[in-house]
Amino acid sequence: MVDELSRIFAALADPTRRDMVTRLSAGDSTVNELADPYPISLQAVYKHLKVLENAGVVTRPPGPQPRPVRLEAEVFDLMDHWIERYRRRAEERYRRLDAVLAHVNNTESGNDEQKGNTA
Repeated sequence: MVDELSRIFAALADPTRRDMVTRLSAGDSTVNELADPYPISLQAVYKHLKVLENAGVVTRPPGPQPRPVRLEAEVFDLMDHWIERYRRRAEERYRRLDAVLAHVNNTESGNDEQKGNTA
C-alpha cells in the first residue's frame, strides 16, 4: 500500500496538477474555472482532479454542480513536516563539515606558521 506522502508527491509530480494547486491557493474554483486555461478536455481535467482528490490535496463537497474545488492545507503541513526533518539533518551535516574544515584550516595555518618561524 502506498503511503500518504507518496500519493501526495506523486500527485504533485505532474505540472498541470501543480498549476491547479497554485491556482487553488488563491481560492476555491469550479472545475470549469480550473479547466479554462488548459488546452485539454474537461474529462482530462476531471482525471487530474481525481488524482489530487485521492491524494487528499483537494476536496469537492457532495452536491449539485457546480461544486467548488477546495485546496486542503493540512496536506502541506504534512509535507512541510517531512521536508523540515530532512532539512534539519542536512544542515547538521553541513555544520559538522564546516567544523571539520575549520579545524583542518586552523591546523594547516598553525603548521605554516611553525614552518615560517623555524626557517
